[in-house]
Amino acid sequence: MKRMLALLATVVLLSGATAPKIKVVEPDYHLVPGSVPLDKGPDGNSIFLDAPKGLILIDTGRHPEHAERLLGYAKQRGKPIVAIVNTHWHLDHTTGNLDIRQSHPAAHVYATTAIEGALKGFLARGREQSDKRLADANIPADQKAQILRGQSRIDRPDSLRPTIVVGKSETMKIAGRKLDVHVAPFAATEADIWIYDPALKLAIAGDLVVDIVPFMDTACPDGWKKALEEVAATKFVTLIPGHGPPMDRAQFLQWKGAFNAFVDCGKSARLKEECIAGWQRDAAPFIDASHRQYVAQAAGYYLETRLRSSPEEQRKYCGTAAP
Repeated sequence: MKRMLALLATVVLLSGATAPKIKVVEPDYHLVPGSVPLDKGPDGNSIFLDAPKGLILIDTGRHPEHAERLLGYAKQRGKPIVAIVNTHWHLDHTTGNLDIRQSHPAAHVYATTAIEGALKGFLARGREQSDKRLADANIPADQKAQILRGQSRIDRPDSLRPTIVVGKSETMKIAGRKLDVHVAPFAATEADIWIYDPALKLAIAGDLVVDIVPFMDTACPDGWKKALEEVAATKFVTLIPGHGPPMDRAQFLQWKGAFNAFVDCGKSARLKEECIAGWQRDAAPFIDASHRQYVAQAAGYYLETRLRSSPEEQRKYCGTAAP
């Protein structure tokens, strides 16, 4: 058998024939999961997409450990990160921008300009509050490091700003890959980006979908509901939320129904406890045991500060969308 193989190899060499090319199949996507710890700030999900010019990275997380995982994946693939897409400006999705661009300086950042309002408002107020926390001599070292990391990004706003502004919904070529890029105004933030890839039937939703509880710190609930309707109108098979594991269409529709019911309850005269219990019931498949108390507290907080806030407070996050 060995002699026959040797003879066949000789024939191939003498005839000048070339070996057949092996087609390399790129992964559909690669998810680097975020997390919502109970003792520190969360990391959002990060998603890699392959493109002709390199890797597209959607959201970059908060903590240095998360950024290291992103850089490690790019190194493992032997491909540069050539584009970063920030679905929104929250620091658990953008803090890692600087880490990535220090290693991949050619990477463009695609995002909306909503960061400008955040820098003057929400992030400025957050920085003042964090200064007060840093003044506490008993602050744990890990919390201090997290605060200082966040402040360093606010103090270097170009690390959060887009190098390529996404101003409207359109089909775009990013790093040579065609994607349907949608802008949802006044939803989870002033302007959220979500992506649909028709070839993969894949939706990447950012914090328009958060499994355990919607993060409504800067939310306009009515605009958010509208954005979810637009996501539902696509023909996606798989949806990747801003936090939590991928969902199929049935799971997304259940989460969307739970969100709508929570918003409606929050705007009604029903008891706060009834609205919280409704979310826990309707979104039960998405809430793990370790986060049940966290979810109850967060839902109650958002109900009071967002869903039942004053008209003036709602206008702050909804613009002319508020009554």
